[in-house]
Amino acid sequence: MNFDASSDRLSAADIDACLLALSRMMRPQAVAVIGASDDATRIGGRPIQYLREAGFAGPVYPVNPKRDFVQGYPCYPSIAATPTAADVAILALPASQVVEVATACAAHGVGSVIIFSADFAETGPAGQARQDALRALALKTGMRILGPNCLGAFNAELGFYGTFTQTFDQGLPSVGPVGVVSQSGAFGGHLAYLCKQRGIGVRYWITSGNECDIELSECLLWMVRASDVKVILVYAETVRHGARFLQALKEARELRKPIIMLKVGRSNAGTRAAATHTGALAGQDTIYDAVLNQFGVYRADTTLQMLDVAEACLHDRFPNGKRIGILSMSGGIGIQMADAAEALGLDVARLPEAGQAEIHELIPYAGTLNPIDLTASVVNDSSYVRRCVEITLDAGGYDALVFFFGSGAASVSLREVMLSSLAQIRLRYPDHLIALCINGPDAVVDEYRRLGYLIYDDVDRGLVALAALMRLGCAFAAPPRWSGLPPMRRMANVPRDEHEAKRWLAGQGIACLSERLVETPEQVAQAAEVMGFPVVVKVVSPDIPHKTEVGGVVVNLNTPAAAVEAAAMMASRVRSQCPDARVSGYLVAPMCQGVEVICGGIHDPVFGPIVMVGLGGIHAELFRDVVFRLAPIDPAEAKVMLQELVARRIFDGLRGEEPRDVGALAELLSRLSMVAAEYRGDLAEIDLNPVVVRAVGEGAFALDALLVPHATPQAPAMAPEETKQ
Repeated sequence: MNFDASSDRLSAADIDACLLALSRMMRPQAVAVIGASDDATRIGGRPIQYLREAGFAGPVYPVNPKRDFVQGYPCYPSIAATPTAADVAILALPASQVVEVATACAAHGVGSVIIFSADFAETGPAGQARQDALRALALKTGMRILGPNCLGAFNAELGFYGTFTQTFDQGLPSVGPVGVVSQSGAFGGHLAYLCKQRGIGVRYWITSGNECDIELSECLLWMVRASDVKVILVYAETVRHGARFLQALKEARELRKPIIMLKVGRSNAGTRAAATHTGALAGQDTIYDAVLNQFGVYRADTTLQMLDVAEACLHDRFPNGKRIGILSMSGGIGIQMADAAEALGLDVARLPEAGQAEIHELIPYAGTLNPIDLTASVVNDSSYVRRCVEITLDAGGYDALVFFFGSGAASVSLREVMLSSLAQIRLRYPDHLIALCINGPDAVVDEYRRLGYLIYDDVDRGLVALAALMRLGCAFAAPPRWSGLPPMRRMANVPRDEHEAKRWLAGQGIACLSERLVETPEQVAQAAEVMGFPVVVKVVSPDIPHKTEVGGVVVNLNTPAAAVEAAAMMASRVRSQCPDARVSGYLVAPMCQGVEVICGGIHDPVFGPIVMVGLGGIHAELFRDVVFRLAPIDPAEAKVMLQELVARRIFDGLRGEEPRDVGALAELLSRLSMVAAEYRGDLAEIDLNPVVVRAVGEGAFALDALLVPHATPQAPAMAPEETKQ
């Protein structure tokens, strides 16, 4: 079937057919290598060496018109001469030959091709033309293409190694339950090597390169649906297909399958590098953060974090809570761990008094609050370790426990008794998440690891991993935080000035104040008297979206004369600064004071409608205290957004002020998110700034509104969950 990776209007049958084609590539029965080399150190030779070394059971067809045999396999002059159509053909050729040879592969019935060759879209117009030709070939023939400019893929269990990475020169990866998807071939190879060094088995590995056809989101969805994958590691520079990406995240969360992602491009320099490396601009990083957070994906900051969290996930313990108990043989390190745990958002809750009393009875000089300092007492009596852990878990009810031993547990005098005590603990608490911080020889540390504990040589690394597991557990246990896109609605036209925008928004359920539009400054006084003082006067013009920049807003007017004078001066300023602006009149509104926030909706080019809330007024751009979510959201999720603001305490009523109507603000934000989602085909942006949040029971109101249409109308997009019927 034809498959357009840019389309997000896909049925369940479409996705299933595409993933079936990807399965043919990842679970091939026959492999061809075009540009095959007898030299195993060359790009065209490595895949053949790896296939032979791994014991790939199916036929291997080297293709090279200059040879009769390659590395012991019969060699063929062309792909058309091979006995059967390979499930996957690997192209190790100069870029100038790739399109012609790929076309021949399609004609021969090859299921997919992996293109190692560079010099495509990443290098300029000529390369882009070659890549466009490959994309057109995939759409026309249904043959799937991985790359170009990629490092390939492998299935370790099957012994299929369609890659030329040098990282396997020291031995092939061990088979395990981890899947790797990387847009960068070099990073993917590096990650596979590090997994092998750590004893983390990788079953499937895909590097997508320039993504002329097969792209990251599709690979991720394939990994999510693979029943023999428990944990997925992802390196991403950009996401090209937002709907399929969201579908993958949604299904992973439903299956309780952890996704650990290193999404690069946070910095301006990183974003520029990502663009030049992949030929695509990286998306806005704050929105990626919001999306990953909404689906419970763990976003790692470093490669080391990826590995630590992946290794921890393989223990399959994901607590639904964030209470952590800390035990230590050092009071100072216990305090350090408590500080780090709280910085990671964990709850270092006090051990209940009954538990404290029990520990004091054992060790009168112990610190018992949490962190729990056992001091050096365990040197004299190692049974204290077992009893204190039992007391802490039984009395404290912690979701996870971390114990700092340092080098003590590896010492000759303590090792055997410690191993015995910790073995008994594991037998009594087989399902509890417990990490040990131990320093010592690898062979000794492995003895503790084999008991089923997470082992770290650094307390901060251990706490990061535990926090990740608890965050994943909370995400798995929580109800879905995004229900998908509603059916699209269309607008006859998009209101272009504030007055019409607020009238339309009020009809959509967005709370706005009663106000009056008049045509001249002289009419402002009458409108103000009818409304009651104090009032606000604003100029209304479709050509002046930001009125404060031209003096188009005057507040706190207390008399008719002041209102008229303000409108007249405003008219003069507008004529001077914006002589071509069309002025519809002057808006007279009652003064409304309270906490100011900004609420908005934007249409992200990758993920579609996004809702935002943050500190309002002129401070929005200065402090950037904002939170994003995929739209639409319900009021409960809107309240979660408000709790994530750094300035959230402002709603509690600071310095004697009354608490604010957070419930009304959450309702407004939820309704705004639905408007952004329903009218995503027409609205590129909705800007409500400020929204004033009054005291509890008095509501929240949009005082200003700006609607920005798309430059061109957007076609209806299918919600990800609509792809599974």
